[in-house]
Amino acid sequence: MLLRNKGGAMSLSSGHGVPAVTGGRAAGPGSVPGTGAAIEVVHLRKTYRATVAVDDVSFSVAEGEIFGILGPNGAGKTTTVECVIGLRNPDAGVIRVMGLDPHVDREDLHAIVGVQLQASVLPARLKVGEILDLFHSFYQHPAGLEEITDSLGLAEKKNGYYRSLSGGLKQRLSVALALIGNPKVAVLDEMTTGLDPQARRDTWQLIEGVRDRGVTIILVTHYMDEAERLCDRVALLDRGRIVAIDTPEGLADRAGVAKRVRFVPSKPFEDRLLSGLSEVRSVEHEGEHVIVTGSGELANVVILTLAAAGVTATDMHLDSANLEDAFVQMTGRHLHEDEIGRVHR
Repeated sequence: MLLRNKGGAMSLSSGHGVPAVTGGRAAGPGSVPGTGAAIEVVHLRKTYRATVAVDDVSFSVAEGEIFGILGPNGAGKTTTVECVIGLRNPDAGVIRVMGLDPHVDREDLHAIVGVQLQASVLPARLKVGEILDLFHSFYQHPAGLEEITDSLGLAEKKNGYYRSLSGGLKQRLSVALALIGNPKVAVLDEMTTGLDPQARRDTWQLIEGVRDRGVTIILVTHYMDEAERLCDRVALLDRGRIVAIDTPEGLADRAGVAKRVRFVPSKPFEDRLLSGLSEVRSVEHEGEHVIVTGSGELANVVILTLAAAGVTATDMHLDSANLEDAFVQMTGRHLHEDEIGRVHR
């Protein structure tokens, strides 16, 4: 069903009774309302009968930030963002998006927020170009169609019918419709699911360009590499609760997993050259390779110290902690573990 708001923008209804597709770096965890953040969520709670899907979730997102919500299936990620954009009514909590209440100011919100949900349905007999032109016409200042279609690999599919698209192409089209209205805020839920590696990289590049124009983005994902590549900060969500909020690097450092540098030295050197450094925990030998374990700026310290002694490190590899390590350390579970029940989304 097509809906029109006061500003003339239109969108497709998702079946929940409200539209499903509409049109800098920050430091530290979330805040409380009144701080001028683009998005503020305070003590959000949502239950389905006896099941608590979202439990006392709070965070804020600065203008121009890409804020990731990372967690396994069933963690409550989708329920959280559906409350943020007004698709679901929370049982408790305060939500503001650019100062707007998602339930009191729905029509105004839809004019400035673009949303790509995990699942969306468009008319099967419409062509891709017709769908893009239709949504493009809803907005007074839409984004350039050519840029979006080229970036998402849709330019050659404009004459194809929606019903003939693969799952990956439908996903790309959904992302395009979320961005076509030049939104101030974009909410992208598992945007690269079903995309091939090249399409994922192209989509990442497009999203980085959108952020560079000042758009605030909430990115829901369970892909570590996607969060590490795109997000300024990440909230780790597990069983409906936020475990931690920090930069990807900050979360990885919290994991407490030692970094390892493996290399082949250009000439022999005494172990004490490196073992005496504060960043180094141990120095080991494995054939011609030297393996240094430690923390902090380990690779840089090792390279500079060796260079000062006239030694060059070749065939160097660095193993460091990532978001998966952080999640395991903080929850005792892996990101890709499936929940038995499917009520948490």
